[in-house]
Amino acid sequence: MASVRSRYAALMLTLVLVGCPDSRTGNYQGYVEGEFVYVSSSQPGHLERLLVARGQQVQSNAQLFSLEATQEKAEQHQAQHQLATAEAQYADLQTGKRPAELAVIHAQLLQAEASAQKSALQRQRDEAQFRAGGISQEQLEATLAQARSDEARLRELQSQLEVARLPGRAQQLQAQSDQVQAARAMLAQADWRLDQKSVASPAQGLIFDTLYRVGEWVAAGSPVVRLLPPPNIKIRFFVPETVLGKLAVGGAVRLHCDGCAADLPATITYVSSEAEYTPPVIYSNETRGKLVFMIEAHPSAQDAAKLHPGQPISVSLR
Repeated sequence: MASVRSRYAALMLTLVLVGCPDSRTGNYQGYVEGEFVYVSSSQPGHLERLLVARGQQVQSNAQLFSLEATQEKAEQHQAQHQLATAEAQYADLQTGKRPAELAVIHAQLLQAEASAQKSALQRQRDEAQFRAGGISQEQLEATLAQARSDEARLRELQSQLEVARLPGRAQQLQAQSDQVQAARAMLAQADWRLDQKSVASPAQGLIFDTLYRVGEWVAAGSPVVRLLPPPNIKIRFFVPETVLGKLAVGGAVRLHCDGCAADLPATITYVSSEAEYTPPVIYSNETRGKLVFMIEAHPSAQDAAKLHPGQPISVSLR
């Protein structure tokens, strides 16, 4: 990039020094400059596929290159499984115990009911026998204790069955819901990292250069393709201080280049606010004619495709 700019700077200096404007015709020397789009990936990796070549025209969203993505695919697969697990646990909390678990508790409840009924009948018999003097006080107390134990066991299993039919507590549900959201965010990150390994063109334009070969390691953010969209092609030319007042942004100029079938229209998009000298001189009223100002103009996107960065251009203000 620095070498390209240095060549442009050298060309600009040459044009300024030798391309003296013709005040009679209103023609001024300039050159074509391209503002390149350096296309890169935010992720590192070996260049696996390079789908374009230098000099090729591409459409917007056309695939340019892809990097190897073994790790990113594995991370995506892991994130998908983590999300599925979190969602399954959340659904399980919402439905309470499974039918098989409920059946076990229900069977235990039936057993406890039978035991409680048996204990109640035994208590009635022992109380009658105690009143008749047939059993001792200790035997009656043992029977009463067993009846109370069986009744307590019955109430416990009834409560367990009611609780088993309930969904998880609100705090548990909220915590598991948060786990689901976190898993979805992790999957979104994994999807994004994998998507970054395949890069498409951000705009229509010319593949000006490719900077890596297949198999080379590409660092994160390192440009692989240098793209030149037609709207990024502009003309730079220089006018003397005496002409500057006639120019304004939005003004029309015409471009002439060697090999062009006809002059091309362009629109002024920038007028420099700082002056430059042609050869190095000391400023004075007598030398102000040597002051030049840089002007930028953009042709239409259709006409821009006919021009090439570094190409000399003659600009007419008439």
